[in-house]
Amino acid sequence: MILETATTTLLEPFDLESRKLERIFGTLAARKVDYADLYFQYSRSEGWSLEEGIVKSGSFNIEQGVGVRAVSGEKTAFAYSDEISFDALEDAAKATRAIASAGQARVVKAGSRQLPTPLYGAIDPIASLPSEAKVALLEKMERKCRALDPRITQVMASLAGEYEVVLIARADGNIAADVRPLVRLSVQVIAEQNGRRETGSAGGGGRTDFSHFTGEVLDSYAKQAVSQALTNLEARPAPAGTMTVVLGPGWPGVLLHEAVGHGLEGDFNRKGSSAFNGRLGQRVASPGVTVVDDGTLPGRRGSLTVDDEGTPSQRNVLIEDGVLRGYLQDSLNARLMKMPLTGNARRESFAHLTMPRMTNTYMLAGPHDPQEIIRSVKKGLYATNFAGGQVDITNGKFVFSAAEAYLIEDGKVTHPVKGATLIGNGPDALTRVSMIGNDLALDTGIGTCGKEGQSVPVGVGQPTLKIDGLTVGGTG
Repeated sequence: MILETATTTLLEPFDLESRKLERIFGTLAARKVDYADLYFQYSRSEGWSLEEGIVKSGSFNIEQGVGVRAVSGEKTAFAYSDEISFDALEDAAKATRAIASAGQARVVKAGSRQLPTPLYGAIDPIASLPSEAKVALLEKMERKCRALDPRITQVMASLAGEYEVVLIARADGNIAADVRPLVRLSVQVIAEQNGRRETGSAGGGGRTDFSHFTGEVLDSYAKQAVSQALTNLEARPAPAGTMTVVLGPGWPGVLLHEAVGHGLEGDFNRKGSSAFNGRLGQRVASPGVTVVDDGTLPGRRGSLTVDDEGTPSQRNVLIEDGVLRGYLQDSLNARLMKMPLTGNARRESFAHLTMPRMTNTYMLAGPHDPQEIIRSVKKGLYATNFAGGQVDITNGKFVFSAAEAYLIEDGKVTHPVKGATLIGNGPDALTRVSMIGNDLALDTGIGTCGKEGQSVPVGVGQPTLKIDGLTVGGTG
């Protein structure tokens, strides 16, 4: 059904049957190449934003096109067109074949199909709810936030939906397709008390339609955003220094994503720029630390039935019991590093080149009760939410700001603190993990990852973690 949807959306309206695709690959193969593909894409997206009780902006966008790529050795030739037609494909193929003839000759034929089990429904989220109901959904979100506390003075909410159809035709004859729905709702609140203003935020979504946002789900977003804002109203300046840090479950896994995950992507390791380069089979983390990247979780924001080269998604164990086991790969880097494909080739759109990227990256649970972990800390910081951060993958150094954090004193969570930043080195921090909770949680579906100017949806997660001797930058 998915392949049929993709074919009727992206090939048949433009009279592009298999024979014509073979001719395009014949043009590409006039110079020998190691790999070549055509990436067809159709996407329709919309967004709604509410502020001060009014939906002040809305957007709607339709985009379609095709990218033509040929790879020879380490070189990539790429052209794209927002017109899908045989002539446009032929022009792009002629521009692309200028690549040097350093590759291997390939037999070019069309017909093979990649048909893995879909991880989400082939649905159009935008059509799942009338416009009036989408506006009402945002208004309901605002009312729920304001009803929780009179100190909430402002609510900003946004709703987004996307329907995307992709078809990948490869020079080796494989054809794969995917229909990718995606929805997200985000809310931010401002609380004010005695002249002090603080913010809180929440949200979520996934590869489904707007029915995901039930009353129960909206209640959970409202409670999280309002609780965070009110907590920050009471927060004291964060202390500074080297101390034990406990990270909460779920979204704090964004630190793992940034400080460790990017360093395990194949391109950085092939080029020798990652702190994890050349360390396969070596201990890189404390015993008990197992990190996976799993694109096969049904309905998750970061999941893909097939990646953007048509390879089925996989569950890849990157670090197992503290030992580095693998990297995330696309076809180019896997071939040059003589490693297997992992299903992690991703691109923002047909107008962008494929790169190895994460899907849903998380650490597996350990044996400890979260309260046991808290009780083990004499003095430290408990960070339950993060606002953002920066990482240098060449050395793993990171700086993250905590959106919600508390002091731990004599084994108890006490006062909330504001202005805490975590400063460290990803590979080093992994070796300082001393306790791993049994409460693994994934984020609610809000993650977007940026790399070399491209943004793609991702998921993160982890259990409660105790990290010894992390540097905390504070304001007090």
